[in-house]
Amino acid sequence: MRIAVGGIHIECSTYNPVLNEEKDFRVLRGAELTAAPYFAFLRDYDGEFLPTIHARAIAGGPVARHTYEAFKGEFLERLKALLPLDGLYLAMHGAMYVEGMEDAEGDWINAARAVVGDDCMVSASYDLHGNVTQRIIDALDMYSTYRTAPHIDVEETMRRAVKMLTESLRTGVKPILLWAPIPVVLPGERTSTVDEPAKGLYDMLPGIDAIDGVWDASLMVGYVWADEPRATAAAIMTGTDRAVLEREAKRLAQAYWDVRKDFVFGSETGSIEECVARAIASTTAPVVLAESGDNPTGGGVGDRADVLAELIAKGAQGVIFAGIADKAATETCYAAGLGATLDLSVGASLDTKGSKPVKGRFTVKYLLETTEASDMQAVVSIGGIDLVLSAKRRPYHNIADFTRLELDPYKAKIIVVKSGYLSPELAPIANPNLMALSPGVVDQFVERLPRLRKQKPTYPFDKDFDFTPETALSARALRR
Repeated sequence: MRIAVGGIHIECSTYNPVLNEEKDFRVLRGAELTAAPYFAFLRDYDGEFLPTIHARAIAGGPVARHTYEAFKGEFLERLKALLPLDGLYLAMHGAMYVEGMEDAEGDWINAARAVVGDDCMVSASYDLHGNVTQRIIDALDMYSTYRTAPHIDVEETMRRAVKMLTESLRTGVKPILLWAPIPVVLPGERTSTVDEPAKGLYDMLPGIDAIDGVWDASLMVGYVWADEPRATAAAIMTGTDRAVLEREAKRLAQAYWDVRKDFVFGSETGSIEECVARAIASTTAPVVLAESGDNPTGGGVGDRADVLAELIAKGAQGVIFAGIADKAATETCYAAGLGATLDLSVGASLDTKGSKPVKGRFTVKYLLETTEASDMQAVVSIGGIDLVLSAKRRPYHNIADFTRLELDPYKAKIIVVKSGYLSPELAPIANPNLMALSPGVVDQFVERLPRLRKQKPTYPFDKDFDFTPETALSARALRR
């Protein structure tokens, strides 16, 4: 079995003004793709896995059109060189937005289908925060998506997609793919699978998988910060029994619709001012305060200084703030050197219209030794706050992100991260976890953001409408 492997993985807020370009992606090409830990699991499956390219970046703004076209062009050229192929596995995210293009994954997947031909079987894995269209479904044979948020089943999901593909090729059985769109699209922070009702909904999936005629049951939350028509939740089924797949897709879609008003934030929430006041007054530690509106892993810019300004104004002590993306401020710290005290303007360097910088006198406490300019990170202090500055947008979600900068999160009174729900490493140490419903391009109050491209009623932007689930088959399944 000759199976090509590739894809593109990014989540793009259409409200984020900062374009993603090639420098923002980690690109695996050729042999380095199948040698990478991310794809190491492929060795467990029969078949000759042939690498193309895989481009991956943290969430952000739209992908520059020239960057997308360059990636797609290289992917297709590598794909053509591998023909003929029995199968193609695409490791995707599903929430990419490209300048001047809606349904970018639909463009990528259909371009791949045109190269590999109708006889090649194509399987895709997605993030549950991706958006799906009929165009995407029509070009695929198999589909699987994450079942956890925070995402702790990435490899498990990729394995499901690859197992379906190899089994189909081994047995000659060609599955049916269908979906049921659900006119609901909510923030990931309100639909975490740790909390109800999402937990109960996702707990249904293994049971559906076990039904004869079902290969995979997927439930998409969708990506709310993309103002494009395709933004929606969805139930997606792969299998061999059309009647069963349609029944289960409708059942799952109805269950999601029925609890649409019950999705809530899993942590204590409030305004920036309320959360900072609670954090300072807390008798337990460390308080982990998530600044949700500027979360870079959700598509935020990562350079807002609103929370920093409030912490300084209230005289907060024992704070680790990780971090604010500001290339100029970071470079200034490196130029000044360890121990230097200098006047800095921090924040609002990328999204110059969305927020205001904080200006003050900072002392340089730590400079990360690195040969990569994009990895430059400085720890500076002002009052009782240790602030991390970074040369590029990045999250601080793992303990190692702190310790490599000689910061001890366990000893902090307050930890501030640009995040929504907390990562699996930070959640256990939060005592308590507070989430600031802060402004930004991934605002949790999604109704405050303009919705200009919506073409049908969608909750929560619209409240007064009825919904009855309907399924639509893949065009490939219809032809069988």
